[in-house]
Amino acid sequence: MSRGIAYLVGAGPGDPGLLTIRGQQCIAEADVVIFDRLVNLRLLSHTGPNTELIYAGKSPDGHTLTQDQINEVLVARVREGKTVARVKGGDPFIFGRGGEEAEALAENDLDFEIVPGVTSAIAAPAYAGIPLTHRDFTTSVAIITGNEDPTKDESTIAWDKLSTGAGTLVFLMGMANLPKIVERLKRHGRPGDTPSSVIRWGTWPEQVTVVGMLDDIVEKVQAAGLKNPAVIVVGEVCKLRDRLKWIERRPLFGRRILVTRSREQASVLSNTIARLGGEALEFPTIAIEEPLDWTPLDRAIQEIGAYNWVVFTSVNGVRYFFARLRALGRDVRGLAGVRICAIGPVTKAALEERGLLVEYVPVEFQAAEIARGMQAIIEPGDRILLPRADIAPKMLAEALERMGARVDDVTTYRTVPGTGDVEAVREMFETGRMDMVTFTSSSTVRNFVSTLGADRIDGLLKGVAVACIGPVTADTAVEYGLKVDAVADEHTIDGLVAAIRGYFGGSGS
Repeated sequence: MSRGIAYLVGAGPGDPGLLTIRGQQCIAEADVVIFDRLVNLRLLSHTGPNTELIYAGKSPDGHTLTQDQINEVLVARVREGKTVARVKGGDPFIFGRGGEEAEALAENDLDFEIVPGVTSAIAAPAYAGIPLTHRDFTTSVAIITGNEDPTKDESTIAWDKLSTGAGTLVFLMGMANLPKIVERLKRHGRPGDTPSSVIRWGTWPEQVTVVGMLDDIVEKVQAAGLKNPAVIVVGEVCKLRDRLKWIERRPLFGRRILVTRSREQASVLSNTIARLGGEALEFPTIAIEEPLDWTPLDRAIQEIGAYNWVVFTSVNGVRYFFARLRALGRDVRGLAGVRICAIGPVTKAALEERGLLVEYVPVEFQAAEIARGMQAIIEPGDRILLPRADIAPKMLAEALERMGARVDDVTTYRTVPGTGDVEAVREMFETGRMDMVTFTSSSTVRNFVSTLGADRIDGLLKGVAVACIGPVTADTAVEYGLKVDAVADEHTIDGLVAAIRGYFGGSGS
C-alpha cells in the first residue's frame, strides 16, 4: 500500500481566484477532500470524479464535526494510504487550527504538507480598499482573535499593550464580541475617534463594508445588521477606503451569475463577469462530444473539394471538423477553392487561426438573415456543407435549399446534457443567492429546465433575472415558461455581457 499524505490547504477568503496554484494542484490530486463552511464550493470543481468529499463545517452556532473528530478522520484516511486535502478557509495557520491538525499527523508519524492561503485578515480589507500598512499612517499591524471573551480573567490578550502597540488592529471572528472589543480598546488608550471598519463576507459577492469610529462603529454595525463572518479593522488606514475602494466600483459588483454553457466554453463568459466585479458560477447544462457515427462527416471530408461553400456555425463545429480532417490524414489544402462562411466573429477567428480566409460573415446570426445575406453570393446548384451539432435547427439548411442550393447538414459533434452540481445550484436558488441565469443556446435552456425540474422552475427563479444571447434562445426560454429580462443585441458573448451590464444599470449594488 502506498504511503498517504495530508495537504493542509489554505483555500483563501472566498473569491475562487485567490486559491493558490499549489492549492489547486493538491485538491486535484486528492482522494479525499475535507472542507470547511467558508470554503467556496466552486473550488470543489478541481476535484476528480471519484474524490470522497467530507464536510467539516464549523460555525458559531455549531459544528458538523468537532476538531477532535476532524483530526481522527484526517489521520485515519492518511493511514489508509490516501492523499487527503484538508481545505480550510483563509490560511491554515492563522486561527485555522491547522497547527493542531499538523500535530495530530506528526504524532502518528504521517506525512503532511502545509499549503499557505490568502488570509481574510489581509484580503477582506484589501477588497474593501483598506491597506493594512501605509507609510503615511502606520508601519505595524496585529492580527487578533475576536473569539476570545475579552472580559474573562484568564484572557491571553494583553489589551494594555495591544490597544496602542500596533498601528492597525485586525480582529477575526469577533462580531459577537464587538462591543467588548471596542470597550477594551478605548479603556486602554485607543482614542474613540479612531477610524474603524467592519467587512462582512469579504471577497464574496455578498461583501458589505461599514465604516465609522470606535465611538460609533457598534451602532452602525447593528443598524446594518452585520453578522459573522466579518473582519474588524481599527486604525488610521481606514481613512483610505473612500479613495481606494475598487471592486465596488465595478459594474457587476455583488452579482452572482449562473453560466450554463459547456465547461469547455464557459471560461470566456465567466472570466469577463469576474473582471467586471461579479461572480460567475459555472453550471454546464450541456457537454460537447464526438458524433456516435463519423461516417457522414468522413464522407463529406473525402469529397470536400466538390463543395462550393462550407458554412461553420460555431467554434465547436470548427474544432471537431478540423480534428477529424487531421485524423483522416488531411489538412487545409483540401479546402482549396472552397469558399468559407463563418457565423459570428468568434467562429471567424477560430478559422483564421487555422490559416483560412473567411469570405462571408453575416451581420445577423438568425437562419433567415444568414440565408438572405448569402442569396447574392450563391448560385442554384451550389453544394454547401454545414458541419454542425446533432440538434442544430434545420431552418438554415431549409432556407438555403429553397434558394436552389444542395445542402449537406452533417453532424460534426453532439450536444448532450451536462454534469453540473444540481443540488448545490438548487440550494443557491432556494437561499436567494443567485442574481441572474445566462443562456447561450436553446439547448442550454432545455437542459437547465429539465435538470432542475420544470415543476420547480417558477419557484427557483423567483427574483432571478434571465439573460439570453439572442432572440432564438430567448424564444425557447419563453416557451419553457421563463421570463426573459435581457437579450443581447449582438448575438455574441460580448453582446451578452453588454446586455447583462445594461440590465443591472452598469453599476454595482
